[in-house]
Amino acid sequence: MKNDHEQAGSRGQDRPDLGGPDPAPVFGALFDAHAAPLQRYLARRVGTETAHDLVAETFLVAFRRRETYRPEAGTARAWLYGIATNLLRHHVRTETRALNATARLAATSQMISAGHDGRVAERVDAQSRAAQLAGALAELSVADRDTLLLVSWAGLDPGEVAEALGIPAGTVRSRLHRIRRWLRANAPEINSQSTKDELTREGEGESAGR
Repeated sequence: MKNDHEQAGSRGQDRPDLGGPDPAPVFGALFDAHAAPLQRYLARRVGTETAHDLVAETFLVAFRRRETYRPEAGTARAWLYGIATNLLRHHVRTETRALNATARLAATSQMISAGHDGRVAERVDAQSRAAQLAGALAELSVADRDTLLLVSWAGLDPGEVAEALGIPAGTVRSRLHRIRRWLRANAPEINSQSTKDELTREGEGESAGR
């Protein structure tokens, strides 16, 4: 017969019990479920190498602070992304520099695109859209960028973003509304359908499979 801790672990990784006498199996399951999506999200923000280090640090901090996790307060995924977001704050300058550097490619890409046809032009257009998107993201405050990208890139729903950032869900929703209104007014050049989808999708990714 399974003990209480084993039963908790077998319920899945949404809200596991991390306070048992042997947390290693539960953390192994958490890593298997969330490390790869977290790596992809962080890589989009700060690059692959830094993302790899941040994922490792996120799980190390989570293990050390496992007694602070309360399943009734939120999902383990939101908790992990909250830890990762706090660690990411140490790399804000790196992220902003990378966004600005990417944004500078927009004008160059547009000039190249004008002189090419077919697949080359399509590829350059895609690069130009990415550059324009980077420029818009660089203009956002750190808090706004975290909120927007946790939804649109990490796939968290607004409730999970609230848990991750430690703010009310209503604040997340109003912040998202304000950000998108700002983007429509101040960055109309990114309003192609593909780029718009990139910034406005609500809680997809991992949450779609839950």
